[in-house]
Amino acid sequence: MSKNLKKPFLNKTRLVLYLSTFPQLSETFLVSKFSGLQARGWDVHILCSHFNKTAWHKFPALSHELKTKKRVHSTWPTQPRWLAIPLFLPALMMCFIQAPRRIWQYFRLGWSRFGWGIFKKFYLAAALIPLKPDILHFEFGSLAVGRTYLKELLGTKLSVSFRGYDLNYIGLEKPDYYNQVWEKVDAAHLLGEDLWRRAQHRGAPEDLPHALIPPAVDLLRFPENQTKCEKEIGTLTRHLRVLSVGRLHWKKGYEFSLQAVRRLVDQGFCLEYRIIGDGDYQDALYFARHQLNLEDEITFIGGLPHDKVLDNLQWADIFLHGAVSEGFCNAVLEAQAMGVPVVCTDADGLPENVADGITGFIVPRRDPTAMADKLATLAGNGELRQKMGAAGSQRVEAHFRMDQQLDAFEDFYESL
Repeated sequence: MSKNLKKPFLNKTRLVLYLSTFPQLSETFLVSKFSGLQARGWDVHILCSHFNKTAWHKFPALSHELKTKKRVHSTWPTQPRWLAIPLFLPALMMCFIQAPRRIWQYFRLGWSRFGWGIFKKFYLAAALIPLKPDILHFEFGSLAVGRTYLKELLGTKLSVSFRGYDLNYIGLEKPDYYNQVWEKVDAAHLLGEDLWRRAQHRGAPEDLPHALIPPAVDLLRFPENQTKCEKEIGTLTRHLRVLSVGRLHWKKGYEFSLQAVRRLVDQGFCLEYRIIGDGDYQDALYFARHQLNLEDEITFIGGLPHDKVLDNLQWADIFLHGAVSEGFCNAVLEAQAMGVPVVCTDADGLPENVADGITGFIVPRRDPTAMADKLATLAGNGELRQKMGAAGSQRVEAHFRMDQQLDAFEDFYESL
């Protein structure tokens, strides 16, 4: 039996994972968690505001299992706002048919707390009530804000994940933004020590039940490590191959990565830099590439399914991650799993991700000169690239396997 799976058992605890959109190419970790817990026998469901039909078939773990799609549920539509009026009665009738006791409890408890406002809150929760969750888990902290009342009205345990952006940027203008979450949540999941410190800075009590569960890599889906050891790269005959993977977003610090590449080109390196991902920052980065005169060196590939990302990791000599903020980074873990040495910044939780000087180099954020220096060091030393690549795959094998993560999530939910 593979180390990524335990023998499935029937777990009667119903776990509902609450998301805004599912699935997304930028959130493969949630697909792995969902499918992994399901394979282990958990009665796990997804509730999302938007079901991404386009991305569904790009995940073999989802599309190859017909029963899985029945476990993904969408909330009743709220846009345009007037649509809720004609859909209210069908939503109410469906809830009465599927969960008469739950709907009665919901209105009885909700009326004393919200009065007439309970009707609006009912519509927003109408798809959740029939699922009868024993545990309701918000996969991002900001999704729990304004929804903690569901714990009382549904009689469910409440848990939440904090993954970086929700703690580092959302609600900073409101010191009490997460106070109700800290008060009502039964347990919190965070990716690492840095985020737990940040949560306490945002008001989380020291005695809040919590678990530090980092991202993980499903090594069974990775091809065998083939670390490259060519001595002469960065030349006309053998270009240096640099890869980045991540949303085109300001927090990923791509503008500094582009500047680092410009410095390498000015030093005489011949290279190809591929960036996988899409997002709202695309136009700004295209313009930056043009300004830096790097159209021949930099290729924006767009979003890709996971197997194509792995193909590009096999191609790469070095993985570059110039983030200015990062809770943790799955892409950096996957690069190490593939034996690709990493150059990344010291942003937030990244130092927990890379072993500096062992599996790659950590440089100060917003410092393209430091990035360029470390890229040049790796480009000129095939033995060092091979050594760091081997150390990276060993580190992932030891600390970031999917079976370890699923074990930790099972312990986390069973503790509730």
